[in-house]
Amino acid sequence: MTLDEIKALVRTVPDFPKPGILFRDVTTLVGNGPGFAAAVDLMAETVTASGADVIAGVEARGFIFGAAIAARLGLGFVSIRKPGKLPVPVIAIDYALEYGTDTLEVDPEAVGEGHHVILIDDLLATGGTALAAVELLRRAGARVEHALFAIDLPDLGGSERLRTAGITPHALLDYPGH
Repeated sequence: MTLDEIKALVRTVPDFPKPGILFRDVTTLVGNGPGFAAAVDLMAETVTASGADVIAGVEARGFIFGAAIAARLGLGFVSIRKPGKLPVPVIAIDYALEYGTDTLEVDPEAVGEGHHVILIDDLLATGGTALAAVELLRRAGARVEHALFAIDLPDLGGSERLRTAGITPHALLDYPGH
């Protein structure tokens, strides 16, 4: 399956979550077996090239892509969670969003000191969530140099923010504009 065929499986929903926004919905890609498998295969190639030995995924759609790629490659998977979801002591980080603030948490024992982790999520927009997740993983002792997304919205600046923070961003698909 080509990248154009994969891209055609992503649904665009206008005016969500507010007027003027074009929401890129990956659930239609994930719901298409051959398309999802092709996306996972292509993203797995990037993970292999990065040299990572662990994959971390951001709740919730980062779990979908990250866990599938981890299983495909036989790598461990670390969950970056929303508050109150982990039953053990956690480390947490608060971060700014376009519409407010949020918090991410991780079990510090899930990441070994010096593990080479690649962060995976479904979408890169402004980069705030990804930068917070990277900081959290680094606090837990991980070495994080790469982040991988199913979709990048490059006009929103997230890729540049990651590069500035020493993270190489990768994306399967990109959509100019917002």
